Amino acid sequence: MASSLLTLLDDIATVLDDVALMTKVAARKSAGVLGDDLALNAQQVTGVQADRELPVVWAVAKGSARNKLILVPAALAISAWLPWLVTPLLMAGGLFLCYEGFEKVLHKLLHKAHDDAAKPDRTAALAGAEVEPVAFERDKVRGAVRTDLILSAEIIAITLGTVAGAAFMTQLGVLVGISALMTAGVYGLVAGIVKLDDAGLYLSRRAGAAARAIGRSILWIAPWLMKALAIVGTAAMFLVGGGILTHGVHDVQTWIDDTATGLGALPEIGTVLGAIAPTLINAMAGIIAGAVVVGLVALLRRLRGKPDAAVH
Repeated sequence: MASSLLTLLDDIATVLDDVALMTKVAARKSAGVLGDDLALNAQQVTGVQADRELPVVWAVAKGSARNKLILVPAALAISAWLPWLVTPLLMAGGLFLCYEGFEKVLHKLLHKAHDDAAKPDRTAALAGAEVEPVAFERDKVRGAVRTDLILSAEIIAITLGTVAGAAFMTQLGVLVGISALMTAGVYGLVAGIVKLDDAGLYLSRRAGAAARAIGRSILWIAPWLMKALAIVGTAAMFLVGGGILTHGVHDVQTWIDDTATGLGALPEIGTVLGAIAPTLINAMAGIIAGAVVVGLVALLRRLRGKPDAAVH
């Protein structure tokens, strides 16, 4: 009896060790999507009244949890009955990340002047009496939950690719662990980010000179932090998406490994070149793939008689 109990405990410890290791690997692979998820959700609550920001973040977090309750069983079912579908789903997810990243860059380049001109109109509309606060918040939450569903599906797909060959309990533990970490981590950080300006304003009105200086610094940093998150999130989409695509094609991955090994053998700067080469190649692959998909989508829209979303 004691021997059986020890064996059971050893098996449980082994599973937990595997879960911890694979969760770490999956979290590292999905870090780019998490960064984009963080930036997008922080932007989603822009325009909400200050005293309603945290309730809106909480509502989106609950919607995100519901998304995971759908995605995790679906991922486990695919792994159990349609394992051959894991790689195509990962490749499709990688293409989507590259497409979304390139579309963001293209939109930023083509629409900057239009967005700057339209900003006062949007601000006036938000401040106007015709905006119904409850409906406005509801639309914000729905939009954020839809965005979360897409990005969560990407993270679950990446995680599923990491644990595809593991035992069922390990897969379940890693998927549940990643889902819990991403929900709590992302929305906890979003809550902190959206309240940064309030914290800065509070400190800037304190009596102490040091507190006022910190408050002013926070107020200055907050908008730059949002911009930095958006840039890092977009760059990570190319890195992660390109990495998924190159890993999915054996010959391409072999060429990348050989290239990195060859560069690493160069004198003096070989170590640096060998280390950064795979990252740069994955990023370039992501940019090229994103450009191709955006071009194909634009062509399909024109053939169907719809205006090009990237231009209009």
